[in-house]
Amino acid sequence: MSAEGDDAAEVVVEVAGERLALCPERAVYWHARRMLLVADPHFGKAAAFRALGVPVPRGTTIGTLARLDALIARWAPQRLVFLGDFLHAREGRTAETFGALAAWRGSHASMEILLVRGNHDRRAGDPPSEVRIECVDGPLLEGPFTLTHHPRAVTGSYVLAGHMHPCVVLIGAARQSERLPCFHFGADVGVLPAFGDFTGCMEIEPVERDRVWVVAEGHVVPVTWPVL
Repeated sequence: MSAEGDDAAEVVVEVAGERLALCPERAVYWHARRMLLVADPHFGKAAAFRALGVPVPRGTTIGTLARLDALIARWAPQRLVFLGDFLHAREGRTAETFGALAAWRGSHASMEILLVRGNHDRRAGDPPSEVRIECVDGPLLEGPFTLTHHPRAVTGSYVLAGHMHPCVVLIGAARQSERLPCFHFGADVGVLPAFGDFTGCMEIEPVERDRVWVVAEGHVVPVTWPVL
């Protein structure tokens, strides 16, 4: 795996012989297939919390869709693939959430959208027909990659997955610390950060030769071992 970059916010890396752009919106663009890859948006999570009596802010769906719009405007993908956990829970299946998703989908009517189901999708159910998203069970083979939700190695293929919501903790010279979402590429599996705004993250422990890029202040920044 090698990396290249200039002053652009995203970083272009080579994985399994393919050029992938790591985007500060926490997504991946695959140049050769004109495919945008997004993991773990967890639409409806805030609504699910409110349904359970937890007072959390509104507007997370709109914010997440705005970041998707920015990516689509920049890359003009032919396909958008969600790597699981499109919806968070059945309690989040509200008219407000689906109305926003359907309106957003209408503004990108010609783009093919696919969901590789994750564990939350199996509990929450597929999005309704008006959102017009094809839903499949993974793993899905695309060129040298296996697209799936759970980051498990597949013989003869490089896996691109989500599920873990990876992040790293960086410690500064004054011992201050920052927990930052990251892209984590190991020998056989690459994990995307969670795309949703209202999601937690899990601190990872890279091993030697893993490559990690953190998302910080609108840029994608490489972090190499043993700095982590």
